[in-house]
Amino acid sequence: MNDANRPSGPPRAAQRAIAPVARALAGRRWFPLWAVIHHVGRRSGTGYATPIAVVPTADANVVLIGLPWGPTTNWARNVVSADGAVLTQRGRDQRVIAPRIVDPGEAAALAKRPFRSVVGRMPAALVLTRA
Repeated sequence: MNDANRPSGPPRAAQRAIAPVARALAGRRWFPLWAVIHHVGRRSGTGYATPIAVVPTADANVVLIGLPWGPTTNWARNVVSADGAVLTQRGRDQRVIAPRIVDPGEAAALAKRPFRSVVGRMPAALVLTRA
């Protein structure tokens, strides 16, 4: 299979095995880097809860989420299409708005120093503002 036909994203088997554990731990106050983003499908209207890792930024109102599978990640496209979502982090729900997908350079500039090199290697990132 050449690269053009290879599906982007994590292998389904790994995703099915890890997602329930990640979803159970994400968003809790004991795991501040993990969160759950609640969004609505852009075509189906179905509600989803996706475990994510939030990258710390210098501005507490800015939420930065790396997109290791690229800018066409379905949940990120849903958030952009809906112009926001609800983020559960540290046991609290908060509305996040004004989503935009940024390149690795801009993402690295927003991230706190220890995380810059990690997010700078990802193909894209999602930036949101806490409402």
